[in-house]
Amino acid sequence: MAFPDGTADFRSDTVTRPTEEMRRAMAEAEVGDDVYGEDPTVNALEEESAAVVGKEAALFVPSGTMGNQIAVNLHTRPGDEVLCVDWAHVRNFEHGAAAAISGVAFRNVVGDRGTIAPGDVESALEWSGGRMPRVSLLVWENTHNASGGSVLAQDVVEESSSAARRRGLAIHLDGARLFNASVAARRPASELAAVADSVMFCFSKGLGAPVGSVLCGPAEFVSEAREVRERFGGAMRQAGVIAAAALVGLRRRDRLAEDHTLAGELAEMLADQFSGAVPRPPETNMVLLEGQHIPGGPEVFRRALAEESVLVGYIRPGVLRFVTHGDVDAADVERVAAVAAVLT
Repeated sequence: MAFPDGTADFRSDTVTRPTEEMRRAMAEAEVGDDVYGEDPTVNALEEESAAVVGKEAALFVPSGTMGNQIAVNLHTRPGDEVLCVDWAHVRNFEHGAAAAISGVAFRNVVGDRGTIAPGDVESALEWSGGRMPRVSLLVWENTHNASGGSVLAQDVVEESSSAARRRGLAIHLDGARLFNASVAARRPASELAAVADSVMFCFSKGLGAPVGSVLCGPAEFVSEAREVRERFGGAMRQAGVIAAAALVGLRRRDRLAEDHTLAGELAEMLADQFSGAVPRPPETNMVLLEGQHIPGGPEVFRRALAEESVLVGYIRPGVLRFVTHGDVDAADVERVAAVAAVLT
């Protein structure tokens, strides 16, 4: 289902536009001043969000980056390091916020599709403290964006988290697309989030809301996070107008399975057209396409798609990423296929 101007946009699930149901909910939302804690729609969203991931409380924030950075700020102190995989979103795609805002650096590990093995955690922490920087926080990202929306191996996450706990680390889960992981793994989001002290997830990606994310954790942590949100400039007033759309998306999260099915169909088509270009079938709603297997290279394909009003972007140099969501469908996949057929 292309946009009204005929564009099929596979660049990200962040491009989704609010549904009619969301627009009605926004227009009819009961609101108050959220800084005073008096917006009933925001309060309902925060309560429901916390319950879904099994945490005591939640805080509505404008973006996933802000949610992650509030967590980093509260779990660390200046001069600390944060342990994560080398292609973690919090390290690579948040414009150096952890260093600029909280004065922390990263101790990164080459992880397998976003997962750090227990032995690698222990090795990374061997020189934590003393004359070396203190590593105080482990950050997971589920699904792992740069690995093509991969779902973390939960048994490894639990073992590695236990190793980090033994060394006194706090644990944060960047769950921007946590419900994609939950649907794919057929496990409750609360189970996937149980290892973490805090968890952030987004409403503005596959859930389809126009704006907003939420940071969840213990009540005392969220109370402190509320102060940091204001310090970061993220306090909002009558935010129930946007929280209403987020509630609709949260309650319709099971529809993410449709995006996963469509991604599978897209991956199969691309693998047939460009032998060896799809390194593995998608687990969720992302398909990675390795450019060296495309005749003429990835940029030739990207431009050819753009000429047909089909948009796609890069996730790493030479690797195209197609993301399925509620505003693309099987007809749009056929449009991709038609362009691919011309190149092969």
